[in-house]
Amino acid sequence: MPKLPPGALVILIATATMLSIAMGLRQSLGIFMPAVTRDVAIAVADFTLAIAVQNLVWGVAQPFAGALVVRVGFRPIMVATAVLYVVGLVVFALAGGALGVMLGAGVLLGLALAGTASAMAMAVASRPVPVAVRSTVLGMVSAAGSLGALIAAPLGQLLLEGYGWRAAAWGFVVLALFMLPAAWFAGRVDQVTLPAASAQQDGNARQMLGRAARHPGFVVMVIAYFVCGLQLVFLTTHLPSYLVLCGMDPMLGAKALATIGLFNVLGSLGAGWLGQRVSKTLLLGGIYILRSLVLLWYFATPPTPESTLVFAAFMGLLWLAVAPLVAGAVGEMFGLRWQPMLQGVAFFSHQLGSFVGAFGGGLLFDALGDYGLAVQLGVGMGLAAGAAQVIAATGGRGGRLATR
Repeated sequence: MPKLPPGALVILIATATMLSIAMGLRQSLGIFMPAVTRDVAIAVADFTLAIAVQNLVWGVAQPFAGALVVRVGFRPIMVATAVLYVVGLVVFALAGGALGVMLGAGVLLGLALAGTASAMAMAVASRPVPVAVRSTVLGMVSAAGSLGALIAAPLGQLLLEGYGWRAAAWGFVVLALFMLPAAWFAGRVDQVTLPAASAQQDGNARQMLGRAARHPGFVVMVIAYFVCGLQLVFLTTHLPSYLVLCGMDPMLGAKALATIGLFNVLGSLGAGWLGQRVSKTLLLGGIYILRSLVLLWYFATPPTPESTLVFAAFMGLLWLAVAPLVAGAVGEMFGLRWQPMLQGVAFFSHQLGSFVGAFGGGLLFDALGDYGLAVQLGVGMGLAAGAAQVIAATGGRGGRLATR
């Protein structure tokens, strides 16, 4: 454990707790799809449209939430969105049709995630620690934040099988309530004084956005992040359904999501440690290429319980590992004052990809009856994005980061 300034540990633990619950619940929504579509008589595309809208709303709201932090601080944003998260799950639990699913799991959770999930949590965790250990600490917070899926997915599946999907949704509501105190204590970061170099970045939001748009390394990272979102949300939304389609035990989908969460811990820790020593953008490119190759291997043959869990383990290693790298890269490029907003811009691209991955996967499935074409497109785009990121990281000014 790196040596931390006084008070930093409380902020980091609270931030990791908030992140863990927010992401764990959100990543586990795919287990509801078969039961919800059957019970309220909606199509697979209707459910996946809600998840797609969630990701789109999350992405659109993220830069605005980041910009508001500069004006009002982290605590008001995080606490308000934690409340919104609980409300969204309540609406989902009460849903009687496509509109309720869309409003609860889609719009409200999307708005809530802008203040409780990875982009905001990484910005908070960057503030109270020195630059010499920042990447490592970001990896540790991201790793701790991965643990939520280990609880949410199996618990949700058990409640779903034993008592129905609405009981599982109410179980998620109870878990979400713990985000409220976590967001409050994480808000202590508002009392942290920024480093002199970051505090001196007094340009307004428009000026910082202009700088980012002219930074080739940032632009390439944003484009590649689109494909990252496409691949990951396609999996969280469609993997449980794909396994049921292949005749697997429905619990296997929950186990796979939990396994991803477990190996997220190792992947995040490793990425944080490596990011302190190697170009973060180069590591991102390698992750995108490896992840695409793993997707190609798994979907090329019929799944088995063993191959599914091995696949989930590899995906977990390559999943949230991107979060500390993107956060660290944005901080290095532009400093910490505007990091929440600019990281939100990058994340908006990620969420556009998430929209395409969730909804596009559902459309292709409804049209073709299988996921073959969706997987092929995801793999091809992932390999191209990874190659572009590697070239940008090694090919000169576009891949060079500002000084640490």
